[in-house]
Amino acid sequence: MTTHPPMLASTRAALEVVSTATLTTQLMARGLRNTFLAGLVPLNGEYTRMVGEAFTLRCIPSREDIDVLSVYQDYDHPQRKAVESVPPGGVLVVDSRGQTRAASLGHILATRLLRRGAAGIVTDGAVRDSGGFRTLALPTFAAGAAATTNLAQHHAIDLQVPIGCAEVPVYPGDVMVGDSDGVVCVPRELVDEVAEAAAAQDRLEDFILARVDAGAPLRGTYPPDEHTLADYRRQADTEAATED
Repeated sequence: MTTHPPMLASTRAALEVVSTATLTTQLMARGLRNTFLAGLVPLNGEYTRMVGEAFTLRCIPSREDIDVLSVYQDYDHPQRKAVESVPPGGVLVVDSRGQTRAASLGHILATRLLRRGAAGIVTDGAVRDSGGFRTLALPTFAAGAAATTNLAQHHAIDLQVPIGCAEVPVYPGDVMVGDSDGVVCVPRELVDEVAEAAAAQDRLEDFILARVDAGAPLRGTYPPDEHTLADYRRQADTEAATED
């Protein structure tokens, strides 16, 4: 298993404020078009901001003679082992193959992740006990809700391997970023430059938005021409001088 150095403090600080929309733009500028986990929604609207390294769990279709309720007597069952292995600040990312007839996990396991210091949960499947997730102080993104336990459809088999989640490739250590729009997977080797560029893009777009809101036309403003960019740079220089 590949290990990665901790994220730079400046990178994490940027990712905690930039939008997932901006991140997808910056990733597309680098040739990556499939990074947004479409179809996943935050289950608690008060906890949508998420930043953390992916800890992956892969599921295959369950089989009736193997996936029986008694397997949960084994504390080393891969699903349970994953919950007890996600490091503080990590995001549990579950490959449920986009299947939502049975849950990927429930409220008790999610609560354990919260108490262990996880940064969030992402699954392209469903959750059970969804009412508990609506008040859980842990960013959780899923494709739906299902009362049925995961054993009816999912066999948890691998931890910390490359997976597909919502048809997006996720490798252990990739950085998962969530907000009210959903979740983006940022490849680990690109995270520093993408975070820096995304923060710069957001600052410029805040300036552009203010101009558009004040009545400026799109032509020359969005995208900005040299005149608009010069105005932006002057404002940025003024603000920097004021902060000094």
